[in-house]
Amino acid sequence: MTPSYHGNMDLLKRDKVAYFCSRNYAPKAVLASYDWATAQRDKVVISTFHSPLEKDVLEFLLKNKQPVIYVRTKRIYRRIPERFKEALEAGRILFISLFPDIVERDSDATAYQTNRYILANASEVVFGSIEEGSNTEKLYKSIQDKQTATILTK
Repeated sequence: MTPSYHGNMDLLKRDKVAYFCSRNYAPKAVLASYDWATAQRDKVVISTFHSPLEKDVLEFLLKNKQPVIYVRTKRIYRRIPERFKEALEAGRILFISLFPDIVERDSDATAYQTNRYILANASEVVFGSIEEGSNTEKLYKSIQDKQTATILTK
């Protein structure tokens, strides 16, 4: 499997911190995640930006002109959405897809592969919030012996 890239490939050479958050999250995770995102000035944030709070953090990072690597759980964008154009032109974003153009929908399998890729490429791992019994909890438990992870809210 050969990944597809669109954007600033130099972001791959920089220090990267992975950000994950369950779909259902503790309300206090919002401010904690925004505060955390603000503090990431020297690091590239890498994520699928898939859950609601991950999407909010992405918008926050873009607004604050912070660099991001957006790893898609399906094919690479055929046409870049308008909200990403400024970051793309400024070299602050890289889109990656591990999947061929025929993968138009994400699934548990593509999310799993994407999350493993993110973990393999991040020097730090942060969880905004982890819902008990969620795939995010499974991901967290899978790395406990291999990587140190920070949980912003429980």
